[in-house]
Amino acid sequence: MNELELIERIRKRAGRSPLALGIGDDCAIFRPRGGEDLLFTTDQMIEGTHFTRSLPAAAAGERALARSLSDIAAMGGEPRFCTAALAVPKRHERWIEEFFTGLLRLAKRTGAALAGGDLAHSEKIYCDVMVCGAVPRGQALRRDGARPGDAIFVSGRLGKSWTRPIRPRLALGIALRGRATSCIDLSDGLSLDLHRLCAASGAAAELARLPVANGSTLDRALHGGEDYELLFTLPPQYAAPRGTSRIGKIVRGAPGAVNFRGRPLAPRGYDHFARRD
Repeated sequence: MNELELIERIRKRAGRSPLALGIGDDCAIFRPRGGEDLLFTTDQMIEGTHFTRSLPAAAAGERALARSLSDIAAMGGEPRFCTAALAVPKRHERWIEEFFTGLLRLAKRTGAALAGGDLAHSEKIYCDVMVCGAVPRGQALRRDGARPGDAIFVSGRLGKSWTRPIRPRLALGIALRGRATSCIDLSDGLSLDLHRLCAASGAAAELARLPVANGSTLDRALHGGEDYELLFTLPPQYAAPRGTSRIGKIVRGAPGAVNFRGRPLAPRGYDHFARRD
């Protein structure tokens, strides 16, 4: 099977599209609704860095899209469409089809229509998924709005296995519009991502407790990454949304500083460019 035949098979499997023009031309055409702000995000998934070849192809496809959908959730957005650039070793047609089985399954479930992408050959499997989402104008959740006195919450438990499926918290993100003062998705570890949120907000944080996943450790919950839960802040008048845990509060202090149980917490989450010697 050649590249054109593969693309045609993927196009047919993608089905009808809400786009004005979908897969098959040089570009897709998307007409946004009036009164919307559009959100754009992209996330790479690289063999040996984010996953191994032992991960089933369908699970890899679902995970590749879910990583970007988690960013849309963190902004309170609703998915509109996605594109997928995929590079694989030669003679991997079956793997490509299974990859898109997983990606399209999640795309249809979340409304992220596949608008196109690119296929190429490489020595390692590499994927880059871009997602466009939308929010009502001016209602996007951001990292820079946390204020002293806000409570800090997290969805789900932290320190989960990297191989478990990602469940983008899209419904929670939408529910937080107009309530949360800040929000970020936890992809690089709580300690690093909370530091980023506080630095953007010009504030500090005090953590009291963490909901740790069964079988995990406190260290992994603090620094491990790949949780893809939402970390967000709410003013005192709001109660915790169902299924979330209050873990601390925003305080005055050096921007980005985080204390855990009264002691400074270093931002030791995953950094692609950090020295490891």
